[in-house]
Amino acid sequence: MIKVLDLNFQETGQTIASFLIETSIGPILIESGPYSSFENLKQKIGENGYSIEDVQHVLITHIHLDHAGAAWALAQHGAKIYLHPFGEKHMADPTRLWNSAKLIYGDDMERLWGDMQAIDQENLEIVSHGERLIFGDVEITGWHTPGHAKHHIAWQLNDVLFSGDVAGVKINDGPVVPPCPPPDIDLEAWEESLTLIKGLDLKRIYLTHFGIIENIVDHLAELEHNLSGWSMWIKDKFELNRDVESLVPEFQAFTTAQMKDQGLDDHTIRQYEIANPSWMSVVGLMRYWKIKKEKG
Repeated sequence: MIKVLDLNFQETGQTIASFLIETSIGPILIESGPYSSFENLKQKIGENGYSIEDVQHVLITHIHLDHAGAAWALAQHGAKIYLHPFGEKHMADPTRLWNSAKLIYGDDMERLWGDMQAIDQENLEIVSHGERLIFGDVEITGWHTPGHAKHHIAWQLNDVLFSGDVAGVKINDGPVVPPCPPPDIDLEAWEESLTLIKGLDLKRIYLTHFGIIENIVDHLAELEHNLSGWSMWIKDKFELNRDVESLVPEFQAFTTAQMKDQGLDDHTIRQYEIANPSWMSVVGLMRYWKIKKEKG
């Protein structure tokens, strides 16, 4: 049985989820969320009849702080952390990851993300592409799905996929939007990952941001459409040598107008902005086009 745990990030619901899966050897968790939401995570696990110590296996889709920031705290309770090989060194020593984030968030780091500490090597379990993991009566396959991040894994349980960020962000009846943060957005790799997902025999996709998708074909088509639209919008501005600082409010106005055209209220638009800040996509996509230009 799968339980969706709403971590109430920044005291706002339906922005970040973890997923509790009951198995014959106890509960396993997909996504730890940030450490700033760790008390909420413990509460949600408790509401489902378990303690944090009962969770001895945690699968993270990638090492960004909103998905894996609390993994170290679970590891301190003995949990094994399952992740992409490219994320291993950053979980064993998060100094570089933390300092990179601090350059962006500055004094807001603690409020947004809380703490982040190193995970002992013995608690880190590297998962190869297509590797099958057995947890009692449950089998989960890890699919390497770069594009949003080079260290991204989507986890498949039977006909369900826990997609992290590779299948986009969708809140309530809003649009499917692509989270495009720096440093390693790769549109070509993202398309390949979506092709892989389309080839899986799936009935549902669980989004970390936020909810359950059953109409997978339309969902992925909308994601591809919006990923192309956003990237080309940014490309046009990049070719005009626009600077990021002035472009962020313009891009935010552009995406807000799209959401209002679909009838979204201000609360839902705020949920989108918390789950997928506009400035991140500007910075990430500007960097993507810069690298493309440099490579010729």
